[in-house]
Amino acid sequence: MKTDHFRPFETSLDQDQALVLLREATAGADDGELFLERRRAEVLTLDDRRIKTASYDSSEGFGLRAVRGETAGYAHSTTIDESSLKRAVATARLAVGDGGGTLAIGPKPTNVKLYSDVDPIAQATFPAKIDVLNEIDAFARELDSRVVQVTASLAASLQEVVILRPEGTIVTDIRPMSRVNVSVIVEDANGRRESGGHGGGGREGLIGLISRDHWEPAVREALRVALVNLEAEAAPAGVMDVVLGPGWPGVLLHEAVGHGLEGDFNRKGTSAFSGRVGQQVAAKGVTVLDDGTIPGRRGSITVDDEGTPSGKNVLIEDGILVGYMQDRQNARLMGVEATGNGRRESFAHLPMPRMTNTYMLGGDADPAAILADLKDGIYAVGFGGGQVDITNGKFVFSCTEAYRVKNGIVGAPVKGATLIGDGPTAMGQIRAIGNDMALDPGIGNCGKAGQWVPVGVGQPTLMIGGLTVGGASS
Repeated sequence: MKTDHFRPFETSLDQDQALVLLREATAGADDGELFLERRRAEVLTLDDRRIKTASYDSSEGFGLRAVRGETAGYAHSTTIDESSLKRAVATARLAVGDGGGTLAIGPKPTNVKLYSDVDPIAQATFPAKIDVLNEIDAFARELDSRVVQVTASLAASLQEVVILRPEGTIVTDIRPMSRVNVSVIVEDANGRRESGGHGGGGREGLIGLISRDHWEPAVREALRVALVNLEAEAAPAGVMDVVLGPGWPGVLLHEAVGHGLEGDFNRKGTSAFSGRVGQQVAAKGVTVLDDGTIPGRRGSITVDDEGTPSGKNVLIEDGILVGYMQDRQNARLMGVEATGNGRRESFAHLPMPRMTNTYMLGGDADPAAILADLKDGIYAVGFGGGQVDITNGKFVFSCTEAYRVKNGIVGAPVKGATLIGDGPTAMGQIRAIGNDMALDPGIGNCGKAGQWVPVGVGQPTLMIGGLTVGGASS
């Protein structure tokens, strides 16, 4: 089912007059645009057999930006009309001052389309969605008598953007997003409780995700993780080698390396990777990409929020740093090309360099052989939250599923393990790269400067030497 498209120049603004006002705002500026957006989002959550959340949000508005050097003037409004736009012009021009800038050439157009314009929210009725959540709950409880609580959620949204450039170009994008999540809590005979979760989605309709063929494996996986944790022992502590599983563990790569390779941090010299293009920043064989062009992926964007087509950008190649992720402003100031990474949370936010789908290419090692070579360490399969300090690359990550490994034998699961290190050092200590590169199931969100955007991560099985593992025992 398709939605009525967002057409602000037919319903709210005269296009010619909007262009006149945009040009007034950007006269003497280096860059700028009028970003218009309409977004609708629905979230339904069933928790412990009851609907806990049933929310529907709808918003629309515009953001007007004028950029001069390192300064950006920005004004936004939830009212799309000429009078609001005129007031925004006065604010945005404060950044331009006396002018003197040369307006940058606009982005090259693209006819690529990475996802459909389907409205996921409209693909199923409200009662049908509630029925699916109840089915998920019932199935999880039927699978194992130790299940004491189930939380299931459906999330669907549609974001429509229209970008007007000072040269008169109009760029549009319609971005669907759907996701199904399942979390279970299990309890053993002694009263010990543990949890497990699974889910995913992408820029697609909701129909495929609410089919039993999709959610049943997700429930089984959530239960499997919970039962693994029910048997987990206290994690050891100390410096040891760590093997990371494929797919979602790439979130460590996202935090430890990805943020440090965003253009703004490097232009300002605040990243651990600043000024290191052409230098070796990772072990040989390590190639890292940020790729927003993968069809249907959660982090993909046909165009970024400045109108630049998304790119498949190599950041690190065979251990050598070859480039950063750039929006238009930072690319211009650094004398390089924009890479399609100018992203913003909404019309109320300025764009900035952000990741899309960030992953490491696979190598040629057999994952089983990598584990067999681990003499004394941790095999980390699942991760929860993490933090990174951009200035030095130091990170801390908590494991949601991990195992003790001795002499190549995977032993008991461990609980409470955290991985501590710094991105540049960890990348240099990669000792083996598996041939099983995988992307995450579509669950990533990324925060930066108070803005959240959907992202993807991925990697093959990796062995990293000498990470600090924080645990409950030594």
